[in-house]
Parts: sequence; structure tokens; C-alpha cells
Amino acid sequence: QVPLVESGGGLVQAGGSLRLSCAASGRTFSSYTMGWFRQAPGKEREFVAALSRTGSTYYADSVKGRFTISRDNAKNTVYLQMNSLKPEDTAVYYCAAGRYSGYSRVILEQGYDYWGQGTQVTVSS
Repeated sequence: QVPLVESGGGLVQAGGSLRLSCAASGRTFSSYTMGWFRQAPGKEREFVAALSRTGSTYYADSVKGRFTISRDNAKNTVYLQMNSLKPEDTAVYYCAAGRYSGYSRVILEQGYDYWGQGTQVTVSS
């Protein structure tokens, strides 16, 4: 088990920034691919970003150039820096941990074994 706890969500105006954090428990954090997904009201959960254990990063086209995923293995934490936020970024954001790498795997929910409870991000226009 890899318990994951997200934090850092909140209400921000369009154009603003937020940094989400996801703290993991356990001694094997560095061996996991970490991902961020989001789910807006009435929509399916969608891939946002992922960072493999080897440092490869992957982003959804909708957030490329605005969001940055990073990790601190010493703190067992993965971050999602979100800049230039738009109202359409409003969603519950989830972090996830999985053992797969490669684009075709990390963009799918099925590529992850463990999920956090989610944190709400609301961007006002």
C-alpha cells in the first residue's frame, strides 16, 4: 500500500497559480511513476501529468507549458505547479502512483495502483 494525501487546492482567479502537493507513505516512493489526474463536474477523470521514476515527464496538451510536475524523493512528495490557470482547469485533482512508464501507460488510470482522495481546484473568471 502507498497511501497518498493531496494538498494545496483552493480558489484562485484566472491567470493565477497554485502548487499541489501529494505526500506518500512508504519506503518505495522513488520506484513509482507519479501521476496527476483531474475530474471536472460531469466529466470523466482525465490525465494531467506524470513523472516516471527515471525523470521522464508527460503532460496533457491542455496543460503543456503551464503546469510542471516534479518530485522530491527525500520527502516522498510529488508536486504539480500550475500557472496561468484557466476556468476550465477547475476540477478535483488526484495524484496516483504506479509501476509503469512510457506514455501509453502513464496517461491511463489503469496504469496506477494507488490513488489519493483528491483536492479541489477552482479557478474563477
